[in-house]
Amino acid sequence: ETFGKVEVAKDFLNNYLPENIIKVIDVDTLEPQKDSFVNEELHEGFSDLLFKANINNREGYIYFLFEHKSYTSKDIAFQLLKYMVEIWEAKSKKEKADELPVIIPLVVYHGKDRWKIRTTLGEMITGYEDLPEDIKKLTPNYKYLLYDLSRYTDDEIKGEAQLRILFTTFRDIFTNDSKGLQDSIFRAISYLRELDDKQTGIEYFETLMRYIFNARADLTKADFNSVVKKIETTYPEGSEVVMTLAEIFREEGKEEGILKGMEKGMEKGMEKGMEKGIEKGMEKGIEKGIEVGAKQGKIEVAKNAIKEGMELGLIAKLTGLSKKEIEKIAKETGN
Repeated sequence: ETFGKVEVAKDFLNNYLPENIIKVIDVDTLEPQKDSFVNEELHEGFSDLLFKANINNREGYIYFLFEHKSYTSKDIAFQLLKYMVEIWEAKSKKEKADELPVIIPLVVYHGKDRWKIRTTLGEMITGYEDLPEDIKKLTPNYKYLLYDLSRYTDDEIKGEAQLRILFTTFRDIFTNDSKGLQDSIFRAISYLRELDDKQTGIEYFETLMRYIFNARADLTKADFNSVVKKIETTYPEGSEVVMTLAEIFREEGKEEGILKGMEKGMEKGMEKGMEKGIEKGMEKGIEKGIEVGAKQGKIEVAKNAIKEGMELGLIAKLTGLSKKEIEKIAKETGN
C-alpha cells in the first residue's frame, strides 16, 4: 500500500493525528516493519501496516489497520487487540524484553456505509458502562483512532498529492453514482500534475486504476473511454496507463473492441511477447507472444505496486498472479 512509503505515512500523521498526539511522536524516526498480523482469511477485507517510531522519547509503534469492505465490522476493537497482542508477543520473543512498547492503533475505513460503531473495546463488553468503577479497573479497555473517509469532504482531505489521490479514491470507490466516481478519478488525475517525478505518478496511477476497475465491476466501456480521454489530455505521455487499463478490461471480459483504436499504446507493453510470436511467422506463435506480453504487463504492474509498498496478497488479487509469483517478484526486486 501507499502508506508503506515513509514519506506518505509521515504526511498522514502530520495532517491527521490530533495535535496532542503528534507532538510526542518523532516522525523522522518512522521505520516500516515487514510484519503483517491480518490472517489469510481476512486479507480480502483488511490490510495492515506497522511502523516503529520514537514516541515520547521511547521506542513505540504505530499500527494501521485498513478496512476495505463496504460495511463496518462490529468486532474491530477485538481484532485490533489481538493484533496488538501479537505485536507485543513478537517483540518480547525476539528481544526477550520484560517491558512492552506503546502501540498507537489507527483504523482507516472507506466502506459504503458510514462508521456507526463506537471506538472502544469496552463497548463490546456487555453492560460495561453500568459496571462499578472498581470492576472497570479490572477489565481491559482501550480506544483506537478512526478515520472514516466516507465523512470527508474534498477540502478535508489533506496532505501531499499521493495521499490525496489515495483518500479521494478510497472515499468514492463504493459510490452508487458512476459520474461521481468518474469525477473522483479525474480529480486524482489532476493531483498527479503536482508530482515532480511523472514516471512515479504514472506507475502510482496504474495501481489505483487497477484497484478501481477490479473493485467496480459495473463500470462500462463509456466510463473507460471517459477516463482514457482525460488521461490523454492531462498526461500525453500516459500511454502506459492506457495500456494497463486495456489489460484490466480484457481480464474482466469487457474488452469488446476497446483495444482496436489503442494499438500504439499496447505496442509498448506487448513488444517483448509479440516479437517472439511474429518471428516464428505462425498464428500459434503470435498468440503465444500476446500471452507472454500480457503476463509481462502484469509482472511490471506487480513490480510497481511492490515499490509503492502495497501488501503482497492484495497485489496477487489485483493482478491475477499467484501469491508465490508475487513473493518471487518481491524477492527479485529486493523487497
